[in-house]
Amino acid sequence: MQRYGDQSRESGVVAYDIDAGQIIVQFRNGERYLYTEDSAGAANIARMQELARAGRGLSSFISQHVHDRYARKINSRRP
Repeated sequence: MQRYGDQSRESGVVAYDIDAGQIIVQFRNGERYLYTEDSAGAANIARMQELARAGRGLSSFISQHVHDRYARKINSRRP
């Protein structure tokens, strides 16, 4: 997983992993979610990947546009 840039230092996202047509996002609470083109739409995945690489806006985008449209929850880790 790549550490998320979090330029604002207030993001709920701490890490991500990008692969063709998908992204795994790890949140501050340790939860990890897989978002795919099938679950969230190709345009949303492309935008999420851009935001992840830029290190800004990913958490807001998820809450406003894709929130529960993940393919599956990867795991549950306690902080």
